[in-house]
Amino acid sequence: MPTLFISDLHLDDTRPAIVQTFLDFLAQDARSATALYILGDLFETWIGDDDDAPLAAQVADGIAALTRSGVPVYFVHGNRDFLLGETYAARCGMTLLPEESVHDIEGVSTLVMHGDTLCTGDVEYQRFRAQSRDPAWQRAILAQPLAARRALAVHAREESERHTQASMAAIMDVEPASVATSLDRVHVRRLIHGHTHRRAVHAASGPGGHSERLVLGDWYDTASVLAVDRISARFVDLKGDSRAGPLPRGAL
Repeated sequence: MPTLFISDLHLDDTRPAIVQTFLDFLAQDARSATALYILGDLFETWIGDDDDAPLAAQVADGIAALTRSGVPVYFVHGNRDFLLGETYAARCGMTLLPEESVHDIEGVSTLVMHGDTLCTGDVEYQRFRAQSRDPAWQRAILAQPLAARRALAVHAREESERHTQASMAAIMDVEPASVATSLDRVHVRRLIHGHTHRRAVHAASGPGGHSERLVLGDWYDTASVLAVDRISARFVDLKGDSRAGPLPRGAL
């Protein structure tokens, strides 16, 4: 049974087919996994664990059913859902991980993260990231009424889109030096991350010679999953088009 990795689904009420794709995945293919790692940006926005929107309940119920079936689920915060807390994680039955952690994945020591910390060339984003991870800042945001937080989330999305359009693609990708530093710090030869939406396998410099960096894809056009077993690490498209039609059974 493979260990599965996903990220950057950006679940949102405006994309109901993607939500259903994820729920079907949890109920079908994910049931045969050794574990499921969600490496950030599961949601387009997250305004707090007290969010009473139906989407939050749907996703929690789907993940909880998977964990009850015996498949552990691990979650790393992304740049869109960094306010997701222990209360919602417990509701899902999933384990929150630190922003970087090393795991034995099918016999290979592997560093897992969302990946935004590697984009050190994007100075404006890194400034926002430092502010948004400050506990005092988070408490101030979460103390506001839900309606105010929803308005802030809309504004944050607009600002993010503005920043993406105004920035060169190069500065929004990872810095090779940051990758090498991260691998050297924990002495592993495999890194798995999301964030950039640029699905690929890259050679990377690291301890002991050849290392590899596996970048997860998003779920905008294709439901992209990384499946890792003792033999290989491979990307699987669960659907040719994630906007319509059911998931194929036994895709993994």
